[in-house]
Amino acid sequence: MMSARKVFEGLALALLSVSLFAGALFAADFNATKKAAEGGDAEAQFQLGRMYADGKDVQRDDKQAVEWFRKSAEQGNVRAQNRLGVMYESGRGVNRDYAQAAEWYRKAADQGFHWGQDNLGNMYYDGKGVPNDTKQAVEWYRKAAAQGLANAQNHMGVCYEKGRGVNRDYAQAAEWYRKAADQGHDWAQYNLGYLYFSGKGVKVNYDEAAKWIRKAADRGNAEAQNRLGIMYHNGNGVPRSDTESIKWYRKAAEQGFVWAQRNLGLMYEYGHGTQPNRVKAIEWYRKAAAQDENKEAKEQAQKDLKRLGVK
Repeated sequence: MMSARKVFEGLALALLSVSLFAGALFAADFNATKKAAEGGDAEAQFQLGRMYADGKDVQRDDKQAVEWFRKSAEQGNVRAQNRLGVMYESGRGVNRDYAQAAEWYRKAADQGFHWGQDNLGNMYYDGKGVPNDTKQAVEWYRKAAAQGLANAQNHMGVCYEKGRGVNRDYAQAAEWYRKAADQGHDWAQYNLGYLYFSGKGVKVNYDEAAKWIRKAADRGNAEAQNRLGIMYHNGNGVPRSDTESIKWYRKAAEQGFVWAQRNLGLMYEYGHGTQPNRVKAIEWYRKAAAQDENKEAKEQAQKDLKRLGVK
């Protein structure tokens, strides 16, 4: 009978062989892509840029990524044009330059590439690198949304909900959110759920609200997790449960969502879903008060600390 040590050694050697084989495949993939890219193949140049940008099969190198994206983009590769725009917008491998980002997004968008269209829409919506023009934003979002891009469909919903670039129309907002939500887009799921919660464009339906908000929360959306915590606390569309409420607040709070941090502090202060714990309440209030992303939440947390006699 083979000893346990021999079995272990055999397994270790087998795993090492698999690891070496996989490493060889990765190296071959990178080397083959690099060779094709150096030969002028536009798609290979794009793929090599992705490898450098994502650290796939090679150490991440944003400058190398930009170099290869540019070579491919200059040959008209729409995905490379879009990714080069992303690099300029985020300042990865190049100095941040919104005008250059918009220019590259436009090149991809003009060729009908949906992500380029959506990204160019964002630039017009925010006024980055181009004049602030929400009508132009909607025009580009609509082109991308018509191709089924969930991100753009969600942006169309936002524009209709807020009346940005189009007349405010909650029913249209709900329709666009649903298209994206059905594809699993977490923000669209949350946004659709909130329309059901507030009765905008659809009839108030807490059960539907909870269904869509939970989908978004399960995908890790912190705002949805916080909202689900509120719904459990109030019993809207779900059985009232402070235990569930505090669970969802914690998920969002640990992601840094300021309102969830403040809500979690309240649960600890007043003993909802847990034993009262002044120390933990102060801990979460402090986290919320230290944030600058939401002035109202920050001020509320500061008041909470003051109420507890904490400076």
